[in-house]
Amino acid sequence: MIETTNDVPDIVLLHSNDIHSRLEQTAKMAAYMEDTRRMYGKSRVLTLDIGDHMDRMRVETEASDGLVNIALMNAAGYDAVTLGNNEGLTFTPEQLDAGFREHAQFQTVCANIVQMSDGQRPTWMRPYAMIEKAGLRIGIIGVTAAFAEFYRLLGWEAGDPLKAVAEQVDLIRSEADIVVIMSHLGLPLDRRMAQEIPGIDLILGGHTHHLLEEPEMIGGTCICATGKFGEYIGRVEIRLDAQTNRPSFQAVCIPTAELREDEEAAAIIGSFLESGRSRLSRVITVLDAPLPARPEQESPLSNLLAAGLRRWTGAEIGIVNTGQLLDGLGEGAVTAGDLHALCPSPINPCRMKLTGAVIRRSLEQALQRDYIDKPIRGFGFRGLVLGTLAVDGLDIQYDPNRKPNEQITAVTVNGLPLQDSRSYTVGTIDMFTFGVGYEKIKDGTEISYFLPEFIRDVLERELRNSEAIQDSRRKRWLRMD
Repeated sequence: MIETTNDVPDIVLLHSNDIHSRLEQTAKMAAYMEDTRRMYGKSRVLTLDIGDHMDRMRVETEASDGLVNIALMNAAGYDAVTLGNNEGLTFTPEQLDAGFREHAQFQTVCANIVQMSDGQRPTWMRPYAMIEKAGLRIGIIGVTAAFAEFYRLLGWEAGDPLKAVAEQVDLIRSEADIVVIMSHLGLPLDRRMAQEIPGIDLILGGHTHHLLEEPEMIGGTCICATGKFGEYIGRVEIRLDAQTNRPSFQAVCIPTAELREDEEAAAIIGSFLESGRSRLSRVITVLDAPLPARPEQESPLSNLLAAGLRRWTGAEIGIVNTGQLLDGLGEGAVTAGDLHALCPSPINPCRMKLTGAVIRRSLEQALQRDYIDKPIRGFGFRGLVLGTLAVDGLDIQYDPNRKPNEQITAVTVNGLPLQDSRSYTVGTIDMFTFGVGYEKIKDGTEISYFLPEFIRDVLERELRNSEAIQDSRRKRWLRMD
């Protein structure tokens, strides 16, 4: 149950989730954590992160392979963390091993991930942690969203998280005074977990960026979450009833906007920014002329990316939304930092089969402002709007004066008319397989994902190909009014 009392809590639990490398927010949280320890004593304060602390859109995270995030969590004194999909799917196992095994001073807890090679967890990961605070034993179980197909491509086996929780609760319930789940699963599964699995006292959630300013109670389980981007830090005051031996929780979300930044954390961020800029100064190519990119229309850099996806995946056609690119490239040297700045999304190439009818329908949508200007959030996308479609292997004629969805007058695939009933192999992006943006593309079949590469890696290879750059200036969309 949730209670409001005036007595000193047995334990103050501070938790964060889905920070996504808003590093300045972590510096504020570090100061709040330290102030809380100073007030109650280190032995009474428990600090946990529920995943997606890392996000490669941030220069410091990209250039350090996540080491800046680990350094900040170390400095803040986190006791335990679990992995989000941003940690598990945007870093290779080797990068995670180098970071968490060699540098983490906290416990990394995830019960539903094992290595495919031997069915074991790496040495730096455990299914649960038993942490003692103020004489109470807190059993902490971590689980993450099971994007099983993606994890397999990186050498991980991601199992059913609710089954994993049930197994670990059975294992530790008799030993723990309090059982806490660090759940990077999303609110629907958190609610189901509370309903279906007995023995859980507290669920700290993430993944779906839900903010619970008032915690939810389902049966005897309390559910808390702090939204996204470090805008709040969660605070749960825990008291154990001497008569019932049951915990009670008083939970709030503390806004971080007005909190001070911890000086040590701020210095860590500055140090990694300087070294990150140096690492990303690597020159990829030197352009003789600019390669512009605009979300609302066809442009050379978007065409280059579409062609690169076609070649990378060995497909007949390349298709990508132009909103993936936040800017174009100017004449002169192009660095890895330039590519990261204009294409920060941790989105992977994929190959699928699409019917001509689905391709035609998607191309029609790409001419409509409702799609071009559509804001997109999540699913790895780090841009602002969806944009139109950049293509390769296709030549399209259209008349903007005709009715919507009837504007395309002709489409050819590598010189031959597009056949609605035929299936074509298409190189595109994993985001579309979730039904995001051009939603019909999710109907593709025989889907293959390409990990660990991101689409900026595809673009980097294409920028070294002078013939590809020259061809990117060729028009694929021909206006016929």
